[in-house]
Amino acid sequence: MSLLVPLYVHPADDPGAWHRLVGAADRAYAVVLNPASGPGTARDPAFTAAARALRAAGARLLGYVDTDYGVRERARITEEVRRHREWYATDGCFLDRVTAGPDGLPACRRLVRDLRRSGTGTVVLNPGVHPAPGYVRLADLTVTFEGHWSTYVSSFTRPDWTARQPPERLCHLVYGVPEALIPLAVRTAHERGAAVCGPVTGEPPNPWAALTPALTGGSGVQG
Repeated sequence: MSLLVPLYVHPADDPGAWHRLVGAADRAYAVVLNPASGPGTARDPAFTAAARALRAAGARLLGYVDTDYGVRERARITEEVRRHREWYATDGCFLDRVTAGPDGLPACRRLVRDLRRSGTGTVVLNPGVHPAPGYVRLADLTVTFEGHWSTYVSSFTRPDWTARQPPERLCHLVYGVPEALIPLAVRTAHERGAAVCGPVTGEPPNPWAALTPALTGGSGVQG
């Protein structure tokens, strides 16, 4: 099992969740750090400590950066990725709200090129839907679904090109999953060609405020 773990709650507000995350870090594909919808304007000591503990436990750390569907300037994005790396020793970045259409692909390609040249390791793109195939070739991992469990089970479809992609390059992030169905959500992602997933029980506006039961073996999930 390979889990992408966005945990968007401050370590001081839920230290127990972060402690459990450190204890199960070896089961995660990566942990997304998001101190302030990005790195913020100054280093956060609580996140510094959490990042240090996660690194010691062997976790891969990704800094959250919002691209606002191509609206934000490339220089601002690369600067935020740099701050994540400098302050929290992140291994890469989680680029959220990425464009999905072919028109946005050249700009995304330039952004990823700049990030790679600046020393960014793992690049995860999150369009949240199946993008034009070229996006997947840019990234180490692409989130091709982000949405509610009810949508995931009722109306999910996938284009034919995804069957030709290595499953370890695709990820599904599903929220609103009943806790008893977390194992089913993991199996469903794998059956749909995504070797990486992130099922959580939370609901909007911040479904990622609690740790997924899948990571700590809740609801009968096995590694």
